[in-house]
Amino acid sequence: MSKVHNLGFPRIGAQRELKKALEAYWRGDSDQAALLAVGKALREKHWRQQAEAGLDLISVGDFSWYDHVLDMSCLLGVVPERFEHAGGPVSLDTYFRMARGRAPSGKDVAACELTKWFDTNYHYLVPELAPGQQFVVSSDALFDQVAECTALGLSPKPVLVGPLSFLWLSKLEGGDKLTLLDGLLSVYGEILQRLQSQGVEWVQLDEPILATDLDEAWQNAFEYAYNRLQTPGINLLLATYFGGLEGNLATAARLPVAGLHVDLVRAPEQLVRVLDQLPPYKVLSAGVIDGRNVWRTDLQACLDTLEPVASRLGERLWLAPSCSLLHCPVDLAAETGLDPELRSWLSFAAQKLNELDVLRRALDEGRASVASALAESQAAVEGRRHSARCHDPSVRARLAAVPQDAAKRGVAYNDRAVRQRSSLSLPLFPTTTIGSFPQTQAIRQARADWRQQRISDEEYQARMRAEIEIAIRRQEELGLDVLVHGEPERNDMVEYFGELLEGCVVTRNGWVQSYGSRCVKPPIIFGDVNRPQPMTVQWAEYAQSLTDKPVKGMLTGPVTILQWSFVRDDQPREETARQVALALRDEVADLERVGVKVIQIDEPAFREGLPLRESARAHYLNWAVESFRLAAAGATPDAQVHTHMCYSEFNDIVEHIAAMDADVITIETARSAMELLHAFVDFDYPNEIGPGIYDIHSPRVPSVEEMVERLQLAAERVAPERLWVNPDCGLKTRAWPEVEASLANMVEAARLMRERAVSGAA
Repeated sequence: MSKVHNLGFPRIGAQRELKKALEAYWRGDSDQAALLAVGKALREKHWRQQAEAGLDLISVGDFSWYDHVLDMSCLLGVVPERFEHAGGPVSLDTYFRMARGRAPSGKDVAACELTKWFDTNYHYLVPELAPGQQFVVSSDALFDQVAECTALGLSPKPVLVGPLSFLWLSKLEGGDKLTLLDGLLSVYGEILQRLQSQGVEWVQLDEPILATDLDEAWQNAFEYAYNRLQTPGINLLLATYFGGLEGNLATAARLPVAGLHVDLVRAPEQLVRVLDQLPPYKVLSAGVIDGRNVWRTDLQACLDTLEPVASRLGERLWLAPSCSLLHCPVDLAAETGLDPELRSWLSFAAQKLNELDVLRRALDEGRASVASALAESQAAVEGRRHSARCHDPSVRARLAAVPQDAAKRGVAYNDRAVRQRSSLSLPLFPTTTIGSFPQTQAIRQARADWRQQRISDEEYQARMRAEIEIAIRRQEELGLDVLVHGEPERNDMVEYFGELLEGCVVTRNGWVQSYGSRCVKPPIIFGDVNRPQPMTVQWAEYAQSLTDKPVKGMLTGPVTILQWSFVRDDQPREETARQVALALRDEVADLERVGVKVIQIDEPAFREGLPLRESARAHYLNWAVESFRLAAAGATPDAQVHTHMCYSEFNDIVEHIAAMDADVITIETARSAMELLHAFVDFDYPNEIGPGIYDIHSPRVPSVEEMVERLQLAAERVAPERLWVNPDCGLKTRAWPEVEASLANMVEAARLMRERAVSGAA
C-alpha cells in the first residue's frame, strides 16, 4: 500500500484564528496563556483533519507563531545580540521581538530582515549568523508538539528546515557560511536523537535549495552533512520542491536518506530520471498535487502517470502535495457564495488531502473503487477546459493586434525628466510614501457595511471620500511633497483589482499567510482578463482636487497581479501578464486624462517571479519587463511613472530593472541596512531611486538621525538629484500615531539633507 502524507498545512486557521489571537496578544488584549491555547487548539484541529483524510503520517513543526525559519533560528539558538538574549530557552516574547523589533530593555532595535521564501509570496525572517556562531538547542516547542500529536494517537512526522537550506538562507557578514556546518550538524544530530527518544520514526528535512543552481562546494556539503546526520532509529525524508533537481539529482539520489520527495507539478519531466537514479531501498514521495495553486487535480491523468510507478516501486511510493499547503487557502467548504461552475474547478488545502486519498485508493484497490470521485474530477476538468467564460475572443484579438512599439514611452528618460521637473516643481530629496495609509477600524467597518448592503453606495463613497481627505490633509501638514490618496477603498493591492477585472474572481475566505499575522486573499485568474470600466480614477481625481500638490495614481503592476494571484494553468503565464498589462494601460491613460501627473505602477513581486534556475531567467525577464512597459507606456512623456519593489536582491537583474524604464523606482532597503544599494555601485542606474529609509513592518519609530544616516549611505551610491525619500512599503498595517511620528522624522531628515547639499555646494 502507498503511504499518503503532507509536507505542511496552513497555520492560520479557516477563519484566521491565529491572526486574531496574535494581534490581540500584541495589543495587550489577551495574555500568553490565551494565545498558547489558540495555537494548541488549531494544531489539534489540523492534525485530526489530516488524519481523517487518510494521511498515514502527520506533519509536526509546520505550525508557527510567525515563520518556520524563525522557529528554526530559535530552535538552534540563533538570536542576534541586539535582542539581549542571555542564553537558555528562547522565550516567546524574544521570538516576537526578533520578528517585530525592540529589545527586552525597551531599546529601539531593528527586527530581523524579512524576505521572500524562494519564488513565493510567503516571507521568512533571515537568520543572522556571526563568525564562529555557536549553535545550541534552545527551544522545546517542536518536542512539545510531537508529544501533543502522539498523545492524540497519531503518528507524527516532524518537519525541519534542512541544515544546508538553513545556512543558505542565512546571512553571515564576512565569512563562508559552510565553515559553520560542523557546529550546526552537531545540534541537528541532538535534535534527531531527541526526536528518536520520543518514538519518532520519520523526520522530514526540507532542502528546497536543491531546486536551485548549486556549486560544487554546496553539493559536496550535502554529502558530508547527510552522512553526519545518520541517527539509529530515525528515517530521514529529504524534501525538495519549487522545481526540479536537474544538476543536483545525482547528489540527492545518493544521499544516505530513507526517502526523497520531488515536486512533480513544477517539474514533471524529472520523474523518469529520478526513477532511474533512485536506489532500490529508498522511498519516493511523489508531489503530484499542486501545493501552490487552487485548481482541481486531473486525477485520471495523474493516475496514468502514477500507476506504472506504483507497479515498479510498490510500497516505496508515497503520495503528497508538491510542497507545503501553506501556500493554499484552507478549505473550499466556506466558499458557499462562489458560482457553482467555478467552484467545481477548485481545490483548497482540505480538498487536496481528499484528492490524495482518492489517488491512493485507486492505486491500491483499482480505479473502479473510486469511480464516482474520478468521474466528478473529470467532469470538472473538462468543464473548465471548454468553458466559454475562460475565453474572450475580443481580449485575444486586441493582444494579437498590439503594435511592436506599444511598450515604449516614445521619449527617452532624460528628456522626460526635464519636462516632469518643470511640471511638478519638486525640491531636492522629494518626499513621498508608497501608497497606503492605515486601514482603521472605521474604514474596515465601512467596507464591511457596504459589502453587506447595510449602507448604500452613496454613503460608502461619502465615507471613503472623507477618509481620503483626512489622508491628504495629514500629508500636507507633515510637509510631504508628492501625496497619495491613502487607498481606504482597497482591501489589498491585488485583491482590489481582482474584484474589478473580468476573468478574475475573489473568494470570501480564501486567506493565505504572507508573513506573521499578515494574510492576503489572492484573486483567482480563471479566464481572459479585461477591464470593463475604470478602477481607480474616481478616487485619484477626487484626491487631486483637494490639493495643489501632485497626488499619485496608484496601480498594481501586471507581474505582481500575476504573482500574487492563483493563475490559470491552461496557457503560458506571460500571455496572462500581457492581458493584465493592457487593462492597466487603459487605466493609466484614464488617470492622466483627469489630471493625475504621477502614476505609480507597483511591482513588488518582480524579483519574486524570477525562476530559481539561471537557464529559465532570460525568458521570464523578457516578458516581465515587456509587460510592465506595455502598461506604463499608456502614459505621455509629461506623466511621471513610478514603480515600487520590495524584498528584492537586485544585483543579478539590475539591468532588467533599468530596462523597465520607470521614471522613479522605490525599493526596500531599511531592514537590510541599505544592502540593496550595492547593486547600484557597479551599475549606473539611469533613472531616479527612492531607497526606503525606514521599515514599516515593525512598529518602532526610527529617529531622524537614523534616517539621515541611511540617506547619506544612499547618496554615496546615487547622485542626490536622483534620490527620493520614502518608507520601505505601504503603511496600511500601521497605526496613525506611529505613521505620523515616522513620517515627520522622515520629512525632517529630507530637510536636513537639502540643507547639507546647499551648504556643501556653497
